[in-house]
Amino acid sequence: MIWILFIGTMLLSLWAAWHVKSVYRRHSQGAVISGLTGGEAAHRILRAAGIRDVEIAQADGMLGDHYDPIHKRLVLSTDNFYGHSPAALGVAAHECGHAIQHQLAYRPLHWRMAAVGITTYANYVVMLLPMLGLLTGLIQPITGALIMAMAWGVIMMFNLVTLPVEFDASRRAKAVLADMGMIAPGAEAMAVRKVLDAAALTYVAAFITSLAYFLWHLLPLLTGGRSRE
Repeated sequence: MIWILFIGTMLLSLWAAWHVKSVYRRHSQGAVISGLTGGEAAHRILRAAGIRDVEIAQADGMLGDHYDPIHKRLVLSTDNFYGHSPAALGVAAHECGHAIQHQLAYRPLHWRMAAVGITTYANYVVMLLPMLGLLTGLIQPITGALIMAMAWGVIMMFNLVTLPVEFDASRRAKAVLADMGMIAPGAEAMAVRKVLDAAALTYVAAFITSLAYFLWHLLPLLTGGRSRE
């Protein structure tokens, strides 16, 4: 069963990553009618929202775009910063959505920020504990299952909180691009929606994966170890 779980979740994650890259490449060709780049769109969106203390920067790499709420820095990959495509504007507007969430004190974003530290430790646990248990034999199965269930529970809750954060940022992105006339209705708006919806699937896949591993380690604790017999 563990191999079925491992292979199944790995295939789900690989498919989600492949899908978002495929959709992104398809809609990163050509230019929007407005002629704006992702960087220019981000600048306009933030200024329209009254946000003037967020730095907009570009960095090498594909789909490394993110908003850093600690340093108030919005980072766009080179292709999205300088690109004129629907994909570039969609990604830029999505990251602006996070900056707007931060400005508005959007609760799920603050919950996710607060959980980053403990989630980092939980990731270390799920990576290192199985190897430690196998190498030393000092960890009893029931103890190991309890610790792993707790760690995967933390990761699962982090991924759960991430879902409304990402969906809300995409909703804001679609609306602001249309309202400010940065993308044309029809094909351009559809392209933006497809890119952002595909990106959202990676977060859904992460949640499903963490939920599956959480339940895998939790069920033996609830059934006295009978669930894996």
